Amino acid sequence: MGLLAAIGFIVIAYFVIQFLLWTLLDCDIELFFASKLGKPISSLRGKVVWITGASSGIGRELAKVLAVHGVKLVLSARNLRELELTKQECLSLSKGGLRAEDVLVIPLDMLKFAFHQDSFNRVISHFRALDILVNNAGRSQRAEWNKIDINVDRELFELDVFSVIHLSRLAVTYFEQNSIKGQLAVTSSTAGLIGAPNSASYTGAKHALHGYFESLRNEKPEINVNIYCPGPTVSNFLQEAFVENPGLKYNQPVQPTDKRMTTERCAYLYAVLLANNKNLCWSGIFPINWIAYIGCYYPNIKKLLLAIVGTRRLAKIRDGRNNPDPSQV
Repeated sequence: MGLLAAIGFIVIAYFVIQFLLWTLLDCDIELFFASKLGKPISSLRGKVVWITGASSGIGRELAKVLAVHGVKLVLSARNLRELELTKQECLSLSKGGLRAEDVLVIPLDMLKFAFHQDSFNRVISHFRALDILVNNAGRSQRAEWNKIDINVDRELFELDVFSVIHLSRLAVTYFEQNSIKGQLAVTSSTAGLIGAPNSASYTGAKHALHGYFESLRNEKPEINVNIYCPGPTVSNFLQEAFVENPGLKYNQPVQPTDKRMTTERCAYLYAVLLANNKNLCWSGIFPINWIAYIGCYYPNIKKLLLAIVGTRRLAKIRDGRNNPDPSQV
């Protein structure tokens, strides 16, 4: 075999292996190898991690994963009762590794910006430190692009973007004033990588977050920025999602037949990302992982696939629905 033939074989093999991994894995390749060969989650033991949106879904499960490994936690959300239940679960799972004072509950409505500083002060007063802020609170959306009331765009951006930026700026200021190489994590979405149909405001918000935090990463390299983009995950996300009109919710529960990643697996991968300080990672069972790669790195192929698959089918894939009601796509 000549040199050029050998190089050609290696290149072809490389792309074949990549496409196979995109199909077989439930996360991007970098995150997969970090989960197998990178730093263990236990490397975060003793650090103080503040999770917003910790009363349910990914935030709650992430808190539980971290608690198993002795991470000190601050849990925030609006629902105090669910936060207290999450705290008790974390303490139980830690098997004595955490004391009651190692899990601080701070009820917080992210839209009440005036309370952000007081909440931040409580964290520092209690733990004397903050190592990682996980911006997890937020809501999704299901609505037709041209029917969305502009006030829904504003409301969604207030919650999913501006509240996150406001709280994160407090953290960055704290890190700088105390010469701490701090860490900010953001729960984005695969909609932050590829424009998702029937979620224009949500997609725009997630893309905005990527822009804000990419700018921060380039402006202040001493701050570690992690962006995690889950695909369809088992949670109450769809029930709470915005629609086209203000004050209404999508209110569609996850179905047993839905093709979604478990919240536990999603949270585990999130914890791996935090432990290994990864810039940008995503997760999702087939074909989400595959679509994310195509969308990010092969836009011309994405355009062709979209023409073949169609937006209705893409919407079904995005929601993990095998046979959804067409009126809800």
